[in-house]
Order: sequence, then C-alpha cells, then structure tokens
Amino acid sequence: MTRARPLSTPPVIAAGSLAAAPQPVLTAAGGPVLRPWADGDAPAFLAAYRDDEIRRWHTRRPLSEAQAREWFAAYRQEWQREKGGHWAVTRDGAEVLGRIALKGWNVDDGVAEVAYWVVPGARRTGVASGALAALTAWALHEIRFHRLELDHSTRNAASCGVATGSGYVLEGTKRSAAVHDDGRHDMHLHACVLSRVR
Repeated sequence: MTRARPLSTPPVIAAGSLAAAPQPVLTAAGGPVLRPWADGDAPAFLAAYRDDEIRRWHTRRPLSEAQAREWFAAYRQEWQREKGGHWAVTRDGAEVLGRIALKGWNVDDGVAEVAYWVVPGARRTGVASGALAALTAWALHEIRFHRLELDHSTRNAASCGVATGSGYVLEGTKRSAAVHDDGRHDMHLHACVLSRVR
C-alpha cells in the first residue's frame, strides 16, 4: 500500500476535528434556530419542495417522505465524513422555516459552499439573512474555513439580495452553469472570505 504524499502546506482544518463533535445547533439573530434535520421533519421538507418558487430554483427534489428521510440519513453521513453540514432553519427548534447547508467541504484549502431556501411564510422576514449570518460566523470564526462560496441563478434577485446583504461579494457570472426546469441558467458567484467577514 502506497502512502499519499503529504501536503506542502498544512490543512486549514485538521482532518477529523469536525466529525469528532456532534453537528452544532446555531441561533440566528431574531431567534431562528438552526439544527440538524430530524426524521419528523420529513412532511415539512417534502411540502417545501412543492412550493413553486423553491421548485423554480432547485431541480433536485424529494419525491416522498421516505426519500426525505433518506436524504436526512445522507446528511448525517456527510457530517461524519466531513463533506458537509445540513440544517433545518426553525422557529424555536420546531416549525421548519427553511433550509441552509454548508456543503462541498475542502478542509485542506478551507473552502465550502452555502445553499439555502425558506418557505413562503418566512420570506422577506429576515430569516434567510439571519440563518446565513449565523452559519457564516460559525464556519469562518469557529471552524476557520477561509472562503465560503454561494451561487444562484442570475434571475434570482431575492437570493442575490440575501447574499450581498450578508457580506458575500459578487465575484462574477458563471455562464450556462446550472440546469433549471426551463433550461440552463447563468449563475452569479458570491464569496465571503475570513479576512473580510463582517
């Protein structure tokens, strides 16, 4: 068995340091609680993906409560493998208001990707911005990721507003980068880096 060559620079985040602890519960400004998904959230999760706006921007969708629970199990495995973290954005830890995820972890370089949605009743109330701020602060200041990336369709003005309002700088446009129900979309790329976080 050959040994992998060591990195020329040390990893930004030590391997095993995240999986060694349970996925945290985070509290956002204004009160929303970010917690790991539980099997009992499957009906709310499935209902969210039946919303026209969420469907417009997310082509990967669960088809049943059973499949939603399979996704939750996969989310737990991602945490254990240090590949990602997925949170339910809730009111007081109960009612599901949305979803936020930190995925695609590269612990060597300290880079990860953010994704989110909120249910119709929680839109334009600061829930998305609050959840993004809480997750960003945890990822950059506690875990010490260096760079968080976020992309969205150039036609999704609401998501663009959440990103820029939360300190994610618009860096450019990825042409024809994602498939949506109505075809390929250009995607805005935003990023927040540790030295520039608010």
